[in-house]
Amino acid sequence: MTDARQLQPPLTASASTVSGTRRTDGALRRSAAILAEEDDGLVDGSRPQVNLLRVAPAAYPNDRTHTYEYMLKSGFAGGVAGCAAKSLIAPLDRVKILFQTSSPEFQKFSGKHHGIWRAAREIYINNGILGLFQGHSATLLRIFPYAAIKWVVYEQIRSTLIAKPEQETHLRRMLSGSLAGVTSVFFTYPLELIRVRLAYETRRDQRASFVRICKQIYHEPSSKSRALGSSPTVSSSAEITAGVASKVARAGGAANFYRGFSPTVLGMLPYAGVSFLCYDVIHDTFRSKLLARYAVVSGQPSTDRSVPLTVWAQLVAGGLAGMIAQTASYPLEVVRRRMQVSGAVKDAKPLGIIGTAGKIYAQKGVRGFFVGLTIGYIKVIPMASCSFFVYERMKQLLGI
Repeated sequence: MTDARQLQPPLTASASTVSGTRRTDGALRRSAAILAEEDDGLVDGSRPQVNLLRVAPAAYPNDRTHTYEYMLKSGFAGGVAGCAAKSLIAPLDRVKILFQTSSPEFQKFSGKHHGIWRAAREIYINNGILGLFQGHSATLLRIFPYAAIKWVVYEQIRSTLIAKPEQETHLRRMLSGSLAGVTSVFFTYPLELIRVRLAYETRRDQRASFVRICKQIYHEPSSKSRALGSSPTVSSSAEITAGVASKVARAGGAANFYRGFSPTVLGMLPYAGVSFLCYDVIHDTFRSKLLARYAVVSGQPSTDRSVPLTVWAQLVAGGLAGMIAQTASYPLEVVRRRMQVSGAVKDAKPLGIIGTAGKIYAQKGVRGFFVGLTIGYIKVIPMASCSFFVYERMKQLLGI
């Protein structure tokens, strides 16, 4: 009995130790749970106030963006995206150009119900299916380098101006897009002019020819300095760009290939800037905590631009960005088209930006600057959707 009583205290102490250990383990588990809740923003069942449309910024891998491999791949992806988008809307593009330039044979369809489809039907009856794609070869010849240059320059300028999350401002985003658009237009504008002139041709007795159009443009009379549509209202960057273009094209009739260049620059500044700005803003919204589960492939909020959106979200983002940008720049696009085809109109004298705008206003008033905007929407929404979608998917395919 004595031995049993002597052994009892050690047993009691052992039980107490085990119980204390269990209490300690329980406390540790509760502490870990509290810490986990704090990480998730949950303490005592309360949820902090958060902005559901904001995602914590991530570091930007700009070093990879500036490599030659990235530039080549992004340029190829941009070129493919541009060709796919332009091929999708080529018939609508031809009809829109005929409306914008007030083609005598197609004015009867402009502004009328179903006028777009009637004009397309007229082209199909007279020239067949190829008539709807007249000038498309010049489009593809121009759009691949245009889109490639635009995306390469955009990616490089964006990564330079927005090197860290706190620099992600609307002004920097818009400036990146505007500079990319102006740069790409400068190098590919002559092909754009030839494309428009090919699309404007409606003569049945003479087949539109790339070489013939080039010769015709070259030998057309120009208004010298006004051929580039220079104006005192042109911004300093546009004047510098137009001045360079003038010097490059000063030899003989080569300056005619830059007719309408200044309104093109002025129109591209808001179009490309607003397009890329809206695209980024809509992307931010889709990647937010509120919509990420529906719009992001991973289902998680993220500012990582390499994480793709779902198909519907990508198409919607591109379409809305294109529609808003089209509205902002459309009046200057109408002026540009009229200047581009001025040499093809009999007895028409080449005019500058102000002269062309004044003539449009005198003929049709303010509405004249928005002629063809409906078909512009029908064209630009699928085009922008296709362009942004194909570019993002090509980047995934190429591993950039």
